[in-house]
Amino acid sequence: MQEKEPYGEVFLVNKPYEWTSFDVVKKIRNTLKIKKVGHAGTLDPLATGLLIVCAGKKTKSIETYMGQEKEYTGTFVLGKTTESFDLEREVVKVADTFHLTVEEVKAAAAQLTGDIMQVPPTHSAIKVDGKRVYKAARKGKEVKLEARPVTVSVFEITEFKNPDVHFRIVCSKGTYIRSLARDLGDILGVGAYMSSLCRTRIGEFKLEEAQEMEELIKEIKERPHENL
Repeated sequence: MQEKEPYGEVFLVNKPYEWTSFDVVKKIRNTLKIKKVGHAGTLDPLATGLLIVCAGKKTKSIETYMGQEKEYTGTFVLGKTTESFDLEREVVKVADTFHLTVEEVKAAAAQLTGDIMQVPPTHSAIKVDGKRVYKAARKGKEVKLEARPVTVSVFEITEFKNPDVHFRIVCSKGTYIRSLARDLGDILGVGAYMSSLCRTRIGEFKLEEAQEMEELIKEIKERPHENL
């Protein structure tokens, strides 16, 4: 009798708004009824778009997927900011933006293109001394984060409707788009935060190939159980 091949599968998911990446993993894990399920690169709860989820023996490929180039589209809002540089925290006004031109915004984006040093946001899943920094940030504790090298190969301003900056960004693993919002606002001297974000690509995998959660879960439930 031929031995059964160990189960392994890769899912391309369009992460729903306000779901954590772990929410997606947990839902797929519970539906598959197996323990070995993980994702290849966190998306913040307020972001949407492509999330790669690996199950069974395919979890060995997670690091490979995580290391691949990412592409995002979204919107930054100038003249205001938040503690987390997205809509997770309260929005506060920083400065007027009426004087800004699209040329100035594009010039600022150009300064954040290429091989750059970037400080991650304190409201992030990075670990310092074994603890997630966002947990300390939410308690009002100060955490010192060092700048890290990242590559932003494309920082395109697709539209500027003052104060909204619509963008397309292609970047390396470890790049924080919220940090680019913060840094763009700093260069322009008016502050900024990220109001929307969608991951459209990871390596060769595109968002158009991804399934909606509801559709995916329904499909898994309809499978013959012995296939797992």
